[in-house]
Amino acid sequence: MIFDLQRYSTHDGPGIRTLVFLKGCSLACRWCQNPESRSPRPEILLDRRQCIEGCSLCSQACPAILRDAQGIRLIRSGLGAQDVERLRGLCPSEALQVCGREESLDALMSTILRDRPFFERSGGGVTLSGGEPFMQPDFAAELLARCKAQGLHTAVESCLHVPWHQIEPSLPHLDLLLADLKHVDEARFFDWTRGKVALPLANLKRLAERGVAMQIRVPLIPGFNADRESIKAITDTAARLGTVQEIHFLPYHTLGAGKYALLDLPYEAPERPLNDPDLLDFAHTYAQRQGLTPVTRG
Repeated sequence: MIFDLQRYSTHDGPGIRTLVFLKGCSLACRWCQNPESRSPRPEILLDRRQCIEGCSLCSQACPAILRDAQGIRLIRSGLGAQDVERLRGLCPSEALQVCGREESLDALMSTILRDRPFFERSGGGVTLSGGEPFMQPDFAAELLARCKAQGLHTAVESCLHVPWHQIEPSLPHLDLLLADLKHVDEARFFDWTRGKVALPLANLKRLAERGVAMQIRVPLIPGFNADRESIKAITDTAARLGTVQEIHFLPYHTLGAGKYALLDLPYEAPERPLNDPDLLDFAHTYAQRQGLTPVTRG
């Protein structure tokens, strides 16, 4: 189950890459840029601003969609899998879109291999992202194995909030892990992500023991970890792993905020992007002192 496929990416591993976004995540981060990735099932994105007045195609096709004088209403709790599939591709204005589709390994490989010339010229390859790719462990491992069989560089971007047995099958076929390290404090991690910080920390330790090449990614979120003490604790943890060379600091932005309304969800993250050059300077200097190469990405 994927929800997007992005070609010609240059930010998620070396060179030019094809990104495969797998659906489903075990965390619920307040600032998530892809809230449509959380559910492992297809779901409806509804932009009421694009609805065509007088059109009733969706409400005729699905009893969970109501149209009245106030406009269109979607009763999400009443949506079944068959309802969602009936709505796929139905809306002429694309006000209503279905996010998430099943894709075969053969079809994905056919698309990926179109970009082989770009991979070869740039030292690029394929990156699995999400959601959380290891939520679909068999599919992820097989797709990585097929990419390696074609001589392609492979990477996975992961929050590592999954059991170890879901990660291990992919390791023989993995060249680089882009590992999120959001925080190391148990209470703050749970409050902002609804997850248990012990799980990714334990997985990071086991990955380091296996000698897996890793880059650490740190989303810097105001009120959560965009402070000196949090950055020091996260950076110290990354440095102790021993297999990490680069640590990427990702300043918070609000580009994904508009997606929440499409899912009828509240947006509970900060309203303004992070704008703190002094904090980023501190993060860079401290990471260098700990023997890491810092990178800042917008």
